[in-house]
Amino acid sequence: MSSLNLALVAAGGLVLGLGLISGFLRQHPISDPIVALSVGVFLGPAMLGLLNISEWGEQTILLEETSRLSLAISLMGVALRLPKGYFKKHWRSLGLLLGLLIPLMWFCSGLLVYGFLDLPFWVALLVGAVVTPTDPIVATSIVTGRIAEKHLPKRLRYFLSAESGANDGLAYPIVLLPILVLTKPPASAVSQWLLHVILWEVGFAILFGAFLGYGAGWLLQRAEAKQTIDKRSFLSYTLALSLLTLGTTRLLGSDGILAVFVAGLAFDYLICASERAEEERVQEAVDRFFTLPIFLLLGLALPWSQWWQLGWRGGLLAITILLLRRIPALFLLSPFTPELKKKVPDTLFLGWFGPIGIAALYYANFAIRHTGFDQIWAISSLVISASIIAHGVSATPLTKLYGKQVQYR
Repeated sequence: MSSLNLALVAAGGLVLGLGLISGFLRQHPISDPIVALSVGVFLGPAMLGLLNISEWGEQTILLEETSRLSLAISLMGVALRLPKGYFKKHWRSLGLLLGLLIPLMWFCSGLLVYGFLDLPFWVALLVGAVVTPTDPIVATSIVTGRIAEKHLPKRLRYFLSAESGANDGLAYPIVLLPILVLTKPPASAVSQWLLHVILWEVGFAILFGAFLGYGAGWLLQRAEAKQTIDKRSFLSYTLALSLLTLGTTRLLGSDGILAVFVAGLAFDYLICASERAEEERVQEAVDRFFTLPIFLLLGLALPWSQWWQLGWRGGLLAITILLLRRIPALFLLSPFTPELKKKVPDTLFLGWFGPIGIAALYYANFAIRHTGFDQIWAISSLVISASIIAHGVSATPLTKLYGKQVQYR
């Protein structure tokens, strides 16, 4: 009981404290996720030992489910922050990036893991798939706030948000393919991946998420028109929609993460322009209250001894993945992406700021539960931590640098 109370104090104090100094932090090369991760390390077994996640139950299941919940709520906020009909207007560029960039990042990361570490090929590809998706929670801290609004054009902020939101759910099939290859006969693995994963878990998630989101928006409009609701709470309504979509889709055996994002887009399609200000407040509240504690939890769970066993290869692998996983592939695709108007500055910025975070945390523990390969956690958690620190430290200075470079061109 004392451990639970201490965890509540840490999580509540973290959100409260960061809320009070958020403006100060945005002016300096430090991000909210870095602070939350540091607090977790400080309170965890590595330092004070006040909180030990292993005492709370099965760590893999705990991290998988908490990160799944945080990710779903964050994705709803990302979907609500995008302009109405954004995907319809930019479907060619987003389709190109989601269809080609995700596989390129996957193969690049997987081959780097295979080259640096003594792992079987498909295990290396599984780790590469885990660290492929761009994290919407860390990305949100980059593209929101006064500094981002001052130095980054809306097209860039919206583009990164849209891509990070969509590729979290679309990373599911590339994570499932190595898992199926490692756990089932080859013929059965391929057929199950094509028929069940692609058609049902992905295809159905898109349709079902759109149905729930549009239906929720239509019901809200009907209730307002007939005055059957007394006082509308936009925050509670969208949170409820997130949980309903996430839980129902999982019960039906489909991809809940992707369904939540699609539901948010469909719901947003019916929201009138006068409610945009409330959407921004919803996003801010959701990000702080529901997503920051997961970084604290990650700090408690970091496998320091396993990192030490990886040696210099592990550290070099993390750095190489951050540099090569995304930037070369985005340069390859940038000529076909009209939204990247300032080709080199835009591509460099979006190429570097493809952070790895809670989405990878979710997929890492999902993969461990299905395969039993503990090496996945050691490698993935190292890359995640490296990304949180590198992208958090560089967000403010590189955002300002981008603004200056584009301004004077």
